[in-house]
Amino acid sequence: MKERSVLFEYTTIGAWARVAAIDEATGVEVVAIGPVGAERSALERLALRKLERALAHPNEGGTAGAGRPGRLV
Repeated sequence: MKERSVLFEYTTIGAWARVAAIDEATGVEVVAIGPVGAERSALERLALRKLERALAHPNEGGTAGAGRPGRLV
């Protein structure tokens, strides 16, 4: 994958850490959730892998023509 500018947003919800990865160029956002004690780098890697997959397969999991509700994030 070519180099992208990605923003990470962290939110703590009880015992869980929610990490959103947002591609600056497209605005595509994915979320990864893990234990609050997990290393930030591990949560960032997980969110980044999810973002790369979402960018590589933009129609996967969407509602248009997918035959099922929801969206893969």
